[in-house]
Amino acid sequence: MVPTMVLVADDSRDAHRREALCGLAEAVAGRGEAPVVPAFGSPAEVTAAIRAVRGPKVVVPAFVAGGDVASAHLLSRLDLGRLGNAWHTPPLGAVPSIVADLAGRLVDSGRRPGDGVVLAADGTTGTEERQVVMDVARMLSRRLGSPVQVGYLRTWAPSVFDAVDRLRRDGRDNVAVAAWRLVDGPDFELLRGLDVTALTTPLWPSELVVDTLLAQHRAAKGRLA
Repeated sequence: MVPTMVLVADDSRDAHRREALCGLAEAVAGRGEAPVVPAFGSPAEVTAAIRAVRGPKVVVPAFVAGGDVASAHLLSRLDLGRLGNAWHTPPLGAVPSIVADLAGRLVDSGRRPGDGVVLAADGTTGTEERQVVMDVARMLSRRLGSPVQVGYLRTWAPSVFDAVDRLRRDGRDNVAVAAWRLVDGPDFELLRGLDVTALTTPLWPSELVVDTLLAQHRAAKGRLA
């Protein structure tokens, strides 16, 4: 029996964000590799959706580590250890193919060699997530052959705004921002308000995101077996 993939995220902040998450769930289900159940909402709603799934299940976060504080808090409040016949995966992190895609998005958005680069994360709930963000920044720096500053919208310092200002003070007139987040949402408007040369779009929609989520499911399926 193929375990059901239960995609988990907080969708309470914006209808556009909710629509994007549902579109992601539909795209994963459309591959036909596994049954997919979206579990988006409050901790109580998500817990109820997970418990309603019969048979083996794999709980998969529908966000990137450090890219969605609200969803990370939601995940931490779920008592996943008490679920029988279930496995859960970590949020998407420093996956080489995703970092390569992010580098390509920078170029597509107008970033040129010599421009300053800021990796914009939402924030983190702990040192593990922060380490993921730093790993992504290092991998992105190697891809670009240029230093990459990290900035956060909430929780940690420096802020995205401080990171952009620091590059400007260092003589980088042109600054590009790589958005480390899976889907669009109200917080993204803060990034759009930055006075920067280029800003990448969220990682979804991209078939690469679907590929990576299904790869996580396959790995977890092996553990359940």
